[in-house]
Amino acid sequence: MFDVILFFCGNVLLGAVLGAFGGLFGIGGGLIAIPVLGMLYGMDQQLAQGTALVMIAPNVLIGFWRYRQRNSLDLRAASVLGGSAVFVTYLSAWYATVISAGTLHFAFNLFMEVLGCYLLWNVLRRKSLKPARAPLGQRYLPVVGVVGGAVSGFFGVGGGVIAPPALVGFFGMTQTAAQGMALALVSPGAVIALFTYAYAGHVDWKIGIPLAIGGIFSVSAGVALAHKLPERRLRLCFSIALIVLAAWLLLRG
Repeated sequence: MFDVILFFCGNVLLGAVLGAFGGLFGIGGGLIAIPVLGMLYGMDQQLAQGTALVMIAPNVLIGFWRYRQRNSLDLRAASVLGGSAVFVTYLSAWYATVISAGTLHFAFNLFMEVLGCYLLWNVLRRKSLKPARAPLGQRYLPVVGVVGGAVSGFFGVGGGVIAPPALVGFFGMTQTAAQGMALALVSPGAVIALFTYAYAGHVDWKIGIPLAIGGIFSVSAGVALAHKLPERRLRLCFSIALIVLAAWLLLRG
């Protein structure tokens, strides 16, 4: 009985750490959670992604609410992003459940490596991502929603990380507002993806539920930190962490 309690509390604590990262970087906690679950519990890629979604689904909803409290987020634009992502998220999540775990594992690690290098490049070039020309109109938002939804469904995460640069660079949003809108993009899709992975039997609820409980209590603190700490330094650390972790996982096979 003591071992069960210790196991539960340990996962709650892990979920709290990952939830704080998720609030801090928009959805960065999910990117870290998947390889951590694979390393700690020997989960294959599908099981790790499905179990991480148990934590991610409530965290992104809370995160969006907290970002909206601190930023003037356009709810109509948020609805467009989230709505345009739902169907393609389901399709890509379904496909991720039927391909081989090894193929998905390699693709996920390669995605992390490319994403980390891209984010690092954005940080190091020291230039604003805001366009010199007028921002694009909202009629182009579904493009961001579809791409973000496809990535989120296939990898369980990712749409919330690739969307902010596009929202800042092409739509003229501030970084924190873009992170909040990215959470709106992935929120409905995360729920759809979770049910898709669960239906395919790729969710460990005994681990996922305590992770979710821990994340629920910490994601708000992560959002608060995102509005206080130096953004450039945080993104530099996060980018390097992704590159190193992905490289280690790729070499490890």
